Amino acid sequence: MNKIVKLDEERRKRTNPSRPTTAERDRPAKRPRWKPSRIRPSSIVLATIIALVVLGGYLVATQDITAGLGPPMTARASGSISVRFGICPDGLHRDCVVDGDTFWLGDQKIRIADIDTPELSPPRCEAEKIKGEAAKIRLLDLLNDGEFSLVAGDRDEDRYGRKLRRVVRDGQSIGEILISEGLARRWDGARHHWCD
Repeated sequence: MNKIVKLDEERRKRTNPSRPTTAERDRPAKRPRWKPSRIRPSSIVLATIIALVVLGGYLVATQDITAGLGPPMTARASGSISVRFGICPDGLHRDCVVDGDTFWLGDQKIRIADIDTPELSPPRCEAEKIKGEAAKIRLLDLLNDGEFSLVAGDRDEDRYGRKLRRVVRDGQSIGEILISEGLARRWDGARHHWCD
C-alpha cells in the first residue's frame, strides 16, 4: 500500500511540479534563520544626517507656527498689543471683531467697557443694522491701526463672561473715537435701540 502512495506522489510531482506532495504539506515549515546584516559605517553616518535634518526641520516649523500666536493672552492683555484682526466667521473665533463693541483677542472675548454700539444680533431695525455694520468695520480698522492696550475697570467681566476692558492707544480711548464719529454712545449701564 505504501508503494502505491509513493508512486502516486511521484506521478503528481512530474505532472504538477509546483504543487507540494502530501509528505511536503505535512512537514512543518522551516523558519528562516536570522542573520545579522553587516552595517556599513557610511550607512550610520547617512542615517544620522537624515535624522538631524528632519529634527531641525521640525523645530523650525514649530517655532514658526508658535511665533505667529504670540505670548499667552494674560501676558498680551497687560502690555501693548499688536494683532491683525479680521471679521469673525461662523465657528472658530480668534483675533476677530464681532460687532462695534465686542471682539476676540486670542481665545478671550472682550467687551469694550466704556461704549455701547448698535446691536447686530439681531438689530431692531434697518437703521440699527446699517449703523451697527459701520461700527463693526470702523472698530476693525481702529484695532488694526497699531498697538493698543487693554485697561481693566471696576468689573473684570460681564454676565456673559466677556472681559470688560477699555481699549487705549496713545492715551486715547478707541471707544471715544467711535463716540465722536456717531457710531457709539457712552455706556450708561443699559442698551438703547438705535432706531429713528
